[in-house]
Amino acid sequence: MKEKNSLWDLFQKRNLSRRSFVKTCVALTGMLGLSPSMLPQVVNAAENKTLPPVIWLHGHECTGCDEAFIRSQSPLASDVVLNMISLDYMDVLSAAAGEPLEHHLQNIMQKYKGQYLLAVEGAVSLLDDGTYCMVGGKPFIENLKEAAKGAAAIIEVGSCAAWGGVQAAKPNPTKSVSVSDVISGKPIIKVPGCPPIPEVLTGVVMHYVLFGQIPPLDTQGRPKQFYGNRIHDTCYRRAFFDSGMFVEKFDDAGAKAGWCLYKVGCRGPEAYNSCGNMRWWNGLSYPIQSGAPCVACASNNFWDNDPFYARLPNIPVPNTIATADKVGMIAAGVAAAGVVAHGVASVVQHKKHESNENK
Repeated sequence: MKEKNSLWDLFQKRNLSRRSFVKTCVALTGMLGLSPSMLPQVVNAAENKTLPPVIWLHGHECTGCDEAFIRSQSPLASDVVLNMISLDYMDVLSAAAGEPLEHHLQNIMQKYKGQYLLAVEGAVSLLDDGTYCMVGGKPFIENLKEAAKGAAAIIEVGSCAAWGGVQAAKPNPTKSVSVSDVISGKPIIKVPGCPPIPEVLTGVVMHYVLFGQIPPLDTQGRPKQFYGNRIHDTCYRRAFFDSGMFVEKFDDAGAKAGWCLYKVGCRGPEAYNSCGNMRWWNGLSYPIQSGAPCVACASNNFWDNDPFYARLPNIPVPNTIATADKVGMIAAGVAAAGVVAHGVASVVQHKKHESNENK
């Protein structure tokens, strides 16, 4: 990065219109969960705030978070990387590789010490001095500690970085841990998910870019605007839960009709994420919409659920003192009673019709 620019500077250099710039600011205001009245502040920040360098490290992971990020639709990942942030190091997307890229990383860390935003994807392996995860010829833990020293803030990208990930599942053979288990003394933002929603990650990065500070966090270190709602509360199948209409098996009539997945292991009642309101791939879908129960992939230790689709303990149904089972049985009884009543009414109506014809 030869010089530092604001978002508006980059738009001008790329001959993008003021209209496009304002539309981008509108989209960012919505993505950040801000009130429309905040648009002037967002525009002002985008005009005047210089874009901080972003360094993106990869540890013990599968690059699934990268695969999700590059499919961001609103805004496009290409616009984020090329027009919205100054991504100075990312070994997955960089054109360079090997020693030249590692030298570039060293230069960026020295030149912008205390100014760059550090995104970390993947867990940190501790066993045998971290030799089970080597990057650039060194244990990843060494690279992480070195980069964290000069970072203004750190983003833990995905559940591997935030909680340890699938490699930390029992018995955790490589002794993998989260980034915050190794690094302290820095502002750290957790963006968990396996993978996280691309627009959520973009929103977190852009909040820091525009306002120069991390967004408001919950007690677990997650941004409130994206992890403040339970999947259960934003789920379009919630009405079926409240009505006691549950899928009992993945191939039953309830499953085909789109009923609530609570009884087949859905963890929506305890999972906090934006899947229900933001969804994936430009709002196209999310696991529950495809017929799969939520596995709470943004929660700690979700990979140790055994069996994976085990049903949650009974939780009360709103405005009742009944369990889901009792409500389900009552609903089934009401449905059966309705069928019987309809049959009786039909017979009575038929007899009345015949009597009228005889008269």
